[in-house]
Amino acid sequence: MTGYVEFEFDLPGALLVRLIEVLDGLGAVPLNTTNLAAIPEEQGVYQLFLDDQLVYIGKTEADAGLHKRLSRHARKVMHRVGLDPARVSFKAVRVFVFTAVDLESDLIRHYGGVKAIDWNGSGFGSNDPGRERDTTRVDPRNFDAKFPIDIDREMAFAIDQNETAASALARLKDALPYTFRYQGKGGGSRKPHMDLASVSLPAKGGPMTPREAIKSIVSHLPGGWQATALPGYIILYKEEREYPQAEVIISR
Repeated sequence: MTGYVEFEFDLPGALLVRLIEVLDGLGAVPLNTTNLAAIPEEQGVYQLFLDDQLVYIGKTEADAGLHKRLSRHARKVMHRVGLDPARVSFKAVRVFVFTAVDLESDLIRHYGGVKAIDWNGSGFGSNDPGRERDTTRVDPRNFDAKFPIDIDREMAFAIDQNETAASALARLKDALPYTFRYQGKGGGSRKPHMDLASVSLPAKGGPMTPREAIKSIVSHLPGGWQATALPGYIILYKEEREYPQAEVIISR
């Protein structure tokens, strides 16, 4: 038959080949606020490097573009034992046809799979695992196990005279680059627990470490409160409980 031909083009394959060329030809830059200021909130993929070694491949989501995702990771690597954020760099590529294919999985396979890329599959990209995961043992290969949070690092934080415990804890939560979860009123309410809302604190000047701040606040609460540092985050609940791989900061 003349005047007719069937043509099939492997768009995902061609896109992957070209994307690998672009990534490999792109220079990595430090993962800091100065460099992130130039990254748009658009869809795409990115790589993270530790001491120039590829450790993570990620993609954007509908509610988090390149800028937001990389900014989250920049905070994630802060205040970690054994990890200087200056050691971490990144490459990012905006992909206009991103929704058409799953580039993240293809890139991970190309660069050796999850076993060859340390932080993929290590919990690095996860958010707060939630209360039900607090008692789960952390795998030694997990990011939080390799680089636990540093609760003895000084930060610009002070407690105001007559500030409520709820207010001080909320400000500390916002200041920390890792999760700090504490008990609320309950019943699905986002309001603070009555103990936290009713206790006024004496002034305490800064800077201070998270350990010092939490001890200072909790020491003025009614009995029954316990603050615990897990490998990747801090929790504060009205309880007396042991957690695996954890340190009790203060127990009332």
